[in-house]
Amino acid sequence: MTREMERLEDQLRRSFEGDAWHGPAVLEVLAGVDADQAAARPVAAAHSIWELVLHLAATYRLVLRRLGGDGTQLSPEDDWPSLPAATPENWRDAVDTLRRLNQDLRRALKAFAPHRLDAPLVADPPYTAYTQFIGITEHDLYHAGQIAMLKRALGPRTRSE
Repeated sequence: MTREMERLEDQLRRSFEGDAWHGPAVLEVLAGVDADQAAARPVAAAHSIWELVLHLAATYRLVLRRLGGDGTQLSPEDDWPSLPAATPENWRDAVDTLRRLNQDLRRALKAFAPHRLDAPLVADPPYTAYTQFIGITEHDLYHAGQIAMLKRALGPRTRSE
């Protein structure tokens, strides 16, 4: 793996697991959130934490599909899936699935041919592989910020990070 690929993988790891320069990563802001809190809507017009987790998982699946040459776009239902019952098991499954998808993408990134970074993964949209890899990192951080704000709106019981 080239140094550039190592840097991309490192940024994807940091934005998801932690040790990022900017502040908390996705898993760090999810720490201490239970199923009821994840399903809550402390800001009426905003998505819930759980909805954001499912959305993040959907975008990981999207990039993994594109890496396989499948350019199928996300449907609105795939992009923002309906919540399952707000049980601890379902919440744990949602976070575990997100964790697994992040690991799958990081493995795919490590195996990706560096000479293909400037080429599109699929014809439509014609984003380069580099744009996809750095974009998913930026997407993680954008939604980590939203999750942090929702936790703040929920009150001090979710601030265990």
